[in-house]
Amino acid sequence: MTRIIRIHELGGPEVLRYEDVELPQPGPKEVSIAVRAIGLNRSESMFRTGNHIERPRFPARLGFEAAGIVSAMGSEVSGLAVGDRVAIVPPPSVSKWGTYGEIATVPGHYVTKIPDNVSWTEAAATWMANITAYGGLIDLAGLRRDDHVLILAASSSVGLAAIQVAKAIGATAIAVTRTDAKKEALLSAGADHVVASTTEDLAGRVREITGDKGVRVAFDPVAGPGLEKVCEAMARYGIIVAYGHLDPAPSPLPLFALIGKGLTIRGFTFREIAIDPARLEAAKAFIVEGLADGTLRPVIDRVFDFEDMIEAHRYLESNVQFGKIVATV
Repeated sequence: MTRIIRIHELGGPEVLRYEDVELPQPGPKEVSIAVRAIGLNRSESMFRTGNHIERPRFPARLGFEAAGIVSAMGSEVSGLAVGDRVAIVPPPSVSKWGTYGEIATVPGHYVTKIPDNVSWTEAAATWMANITAYGGLIDLAGLRRDDHVLILAASSSVGLAAIQVAKAIGATAIAVTRTDAKKEALLSAGADHVVASTTEDLAGRVREITGDKGVRVAFDPVAGPGLEKVCEAMARYGIIVAYGHLDPAPSPLPLFALIGKGLTIRGFTFREIAIDPARLEAAKAFIVEGLADGTLRPVIDRVFDFEDMIEAHRYLESNVQFGKIVATV
């Protein structure tokens, strides 16, 4: 029997239910992992409350990320062996292949070996953030060495990963946060500039930083009314990669800025990379290389025990964290 977490209804953290179940052996193309650490994501909170792109089919498992040891594998899996230290690259369905448990089973192509210099907690905290950052900035927007990139919600795990991805290729990272409280932490995390959106003129500061040119790329999980300010900060023919809607208020369409500057607003989720084998392999190669040479390193805010996952979800929803939340098994 294996201990896992499932939900049988939508609701707050209290609907997370610990259950002892007998899991089937992995299928021919699947890998089972003895989980050592689990990375938590905002999307799992949204899934639990019914506000995610994917709707749960009860009883539903949760969890996109984990790291651990290969415990069993199907006959058609290659490149891995029982006993390998691995991480799970987020699969496209959280309900079908959840990671909240002592054992997680996923298709083999969503499993990757991790460098020896990476801990369990680091490995579990890496993949969702970096797949999203790599996919949005490099694969989609084609971020270049001479670019300025505007990174909103910069103190989130994806925002911090985006700073590191931008710096890894030599771009200039402009981090956006609500207040000055996290300014020094963001500078220490690698941001070249920090703008506090509630106390500073975003577009004015960006013009000052870029010599009045604006940014070619913006990476935005917030949207809402602030989208208009982001458009003001853009350079001509720039691209806004919208990968979330943290601000529940309606997002106005700044039509004059879009037309006048020839802007593109492009929706994006990590699934776009996860379901494309070639793009996924390119992302994995970039991230593994970054982990090995130290240019990519997840910022971990707090580590919980697996038995405290309900409390971990409450903390996730508090919005006070700087970086990633991890649970150890």
